[in-house]
Amino acid sequence: MLDLRPVGYVIGLLVAVLGATMLFPMALDLWDGNPNWSAFLESALLTGLTGGLVALSCASGSDGGLSIRQTFLLTSAVWLALPLFAGIPFVLGLPEARPVDAFFEAMSGLTTTGATVFTGLDTLPRGTLLWRSMLQWFGGIGIIVVAMVFLPELKVGGMQIFRSEAFETSGKVLPRAVEIAAQISGIYLFLTVACMLCFVVVGMPLFDALNHALTTMSTGGFSTHDASFSLYQGVPEYVASVFMVLASLPFVRYVQLLAGQARPILRDSQIWTYLGVIAAFVLIIAAFRVIANGDHYEHAFREGVFNVTSIISGTGFSSTDYQLWGALPVILFFFIGLIGGCAGSTACSIKIFRYQLLFSAIRGQIKSIHAPHGMFQPRYDGRRVDEDVLSSVMSFFVYFVVALGVVSVLLGATGLDATTALSGAATTLGNIGPGLGDKIGPSGNFAGLNDIAKWILSMAMFVGRLELLVVFAIFTVQFWRA
Repeated sequence: MLDLRPVGYVIGLLVAVLGATMLFPMALDLWDGNPNWSAFLESALLTGLTGGLVALSCASGSDGGLSIRQTFLLTSAVWLALPLFAGIPFVLGLPEARPVDAFFEAMSGLTTTGATVFTGLDTLPRGTLLWRSMLQWFGGIGIIVVAMVFLPELKVGGMQIFRSEAFETSGKVLPRAVEIAAQISGIYLFLTVACMLCFVVVGMPLFDALNHALTTMSTGGFSTHDASFSLYQGVPEYVASVFMVLASLPFVRYVQLLAGQARPILRDSQIWTYLGVIAAFVLIIAAFRVIANGDHYEHAFREGVFNVTSIISGTGFSSTDYQLWGALPVILFFFIGLIGGCAGSTACSIKIFRYQLLFSAIRGQIKSIHAPHGMFQPRYDGRRVDEDVLSSVMSFFVYFVVALGVVSVLLGATGLDATTALSGAATTLGNIGPGLGDKIGPSGNFAGLNDIAKWILSMAMFVGRLELLVVFAIFTVQFWRA
């Protein structure tokens, strides 16, 4: 029988820590004299006590590492438990926030999707705004650990190809996860502080700089204003673009760089392919803006850099409504969001390395057609790719397409139009942020959707953030019989 105590112990600890972090927005609202501070105090007590009691009750089974089945269950359960508790301050503090809205916002924050159901952000208590940004920052560092430790160990979506690079766990997943989390936390914090200081230097107020630094490094995209980044056009867009790129590169390379190993980051084909894709789409968008819209060269380049980087990294900031640029940019932005950043980063969506493996396999198939008796082994970064890696990657693509279709149909069944349903499914499964259309496009939000659609999209964010296969595995009969 599957022992749930190690899973409950970790979840309890994380929930208790989440409750403790609610004291930071509480202190800010208390400083501002905003009565919303009591909502955070009540939420902190409820969350902290619940998490602590669960951890204590499961402490007897916390020794050693986690089995593969326990790891699957933990990875999924954490991303359900934390949003449930993270949404409590929204329900208690905001009269307009119903449970479905609170859960949607918390799930969007922790999965770093950046889709929001809240309007009037400029008038919300500063503690609430800070809490939204903190959730994305926590989710960003959480998904790095998942991508570097758990997914390679679970052989999900081809991530096992990074197993040796992300530090071999040797079957003891939990202790190694703590060690790796400690290493990357310092790097993550340093880059966040650097981003905040750069925002301040280029003229952003300190509170906005802090919040946007938290949501930039997590590639989350929550803003303190309804207008998002359109209030900070100019140099701040370049600053944000640089840090969005840094956040969507593999954090294991930063760890190696600090250890004096510069060669891996300089020779990583995933990084160079990612940067090349960004450059190509920026040139296309900028050229289109100049030729078709008569835009100024620098403005066209800046808007291209910022919006392409924002969408491909899954951050979801918007500095303008790019749907007004024309059909070509809209189509490109839809597909750019389905590319994603690098594995082992805070970026989301399908990820660059999977496309590299897919095209490598396609090239091998084409060569085998021309030379039927030849042996053409797909390669990645100069290494031969095992059959189980290719099979895992192909499975991921199939699951993603099927999930995209299912979620789109379900959303359409709730009464949403085709554009909103398809782009809503894509942006939540890919954890991108804005969709397309008047309702959920870059100039809108998800507040006007019906409750059923919000629940469906919340689950899509959850499934997409955990690379689909982690969640689907626990719903199979074989998982519980193993």
